[in-house]
Amino acid sequence: MPLYILGPAVVLGIGLIVLLTHLLGFSRAYAFVDEEDARVRWLREWPGDEVREVVLAADRRAALVSTPSGPGVVWALGADTVAKRLTRAEVRRLADGLRIDLPDFTARHLRLRLDRTEAAAWAHRIAGIST
Repeated sequence: MPLYILGPAVVLGIGLIVLLTHLLGFSRAYAFVDEEDARVRWLREWPGDEVREVVLAADRRAALVSTPSGPGVVWALGADTVAKRLTRAEVRRLADGLRIDLPDFTARHLRLRLDRTEAAAWAHRIAGIST
């Protein structure tokens, strides 16, 4: 097959796959179903941990988790989730939520979009924050 036919065919094929993936909803960011879902997602990354309490964000894209080791956060990263402990994290309140600076090179900063009431409640639950 000549390159002038193969090139556009490949480009159009990839474009159609991307469009179909998006239209079918496979590019949508993950949203937690409920607190139990967030607990399961936490335990997937921290097996054997005891989850005492889970607080979901209003948009269901993040959850604050309380464990014997201290607080942690589970958040949506694309179609999957990430869970990190908040040990030695620096938290700042912003106009539209919280910014969490983690001492972890795999996730340096996390910005959670929360309303003012929710951000205040989360900030209160996280020990040792600077507001």
